[in-house]
Amino acid sequence: MLLFVISGLSGAGKSVALHAIEDQGGYCIDNLPIELLPAFSSEALPILQGKFQLIGLSIDVRNHSEKLHQLPELLHKEFHHTPDVECQLIFIEADIETIIRRFGESRRPHPLSRENPTLESSIHQEIEQLAPIASSADFRLDSSQTNIYQLRKQIQWITEQKHNLLFLKLQSFGFKHGAPKDADFIFDARCLPNPHWEPELRHMTGQDTKVAHFLEQTEETGQMIEDISLYLQRWIPHFLSTDRAYLTIAIGCTGGRHRSVYMIEKVMEELQKLQDNADEDSENSWILHCALNIHHRQLKEVTPQ
Repeated sequence: MLLFVISGLSGAGKSVALHAIEDQGGYCIDNLPIELLPAFSSEALPILQGKFQLIGLSIDVRNHSEKLHQLPELLHKEFHHTPDVECQLIFIEADIETIIRRFGESRRPHPLSRENPTLESSIHQEIEQLAPIASSADFRLDSSQTNIYQLRKQIQWITEQKHNLLFLKLQSFGFKHGAPKDADFIFDARCLPNPHWEPELRHMTGQDTKVAHFLEQTEETGQMIEDISLYLQRWIPHFLSTDRAYLTIAIGCTGGRHRSVYMIEKVMEELQKLQDNADEDSENSWILHCALNIHHRQLKEVTPQ
């Protein structure tokens, strides 16, 4: 039996993940108190094992903050040695601007709104409280640039546990904040012109058109995008052939807000084009067995006003 513990930021898509598991015939529990994990493991799980192959548990910031940091240790303690149960932790996040927009559309209060004067400060507190869970996750999904159907598909790719499926994560980051520990490949974009030194562009990111135009004036930018894309297209099929389930490709620059963001976006575009135009009989059929996800690490660091 597969047990998936879903956690993440409010508004990032935890409910979508639970619905995806239910659609596959699984059984889900939303907002299980952490204190009940031992009871769930000893009493409820043996009953559910005989009826379901998939179980989904949602555990989030609605739990007491002092208990949240204990979750990774508790999961290991309760399920690591449980016969016939494979437990995996999925953490779903999104950038702050996206979460603010989603709360504005839903008009629902943030779970921490009673403790904070603004929605943004509530999100920052939630990020801080959930940091130990995020760092321990088996799968970390960024839903900022995905709709509910794309996120549901990504969850299904994880929970179906099919062979020869590769969850491919492309991540931008800033070297001055440290390289990501989970990266399998790291590319360095610091040799490209830095938009940070242009006053008009400093406050922007690699997702802005003016920053893109600035970087595209340099021939080396296009060459690096092409080289990285060709490298991935050549070697990713080899990881698929070894039944690798998860692969993280990281591109870094100094601050992680301009060059690396732009590069990740462009490389993702190339892979998406390849996926859109591939079929099972083409030489690029391997891309159909990849779930693509994008994550901009430093764009989440918004200083509270």
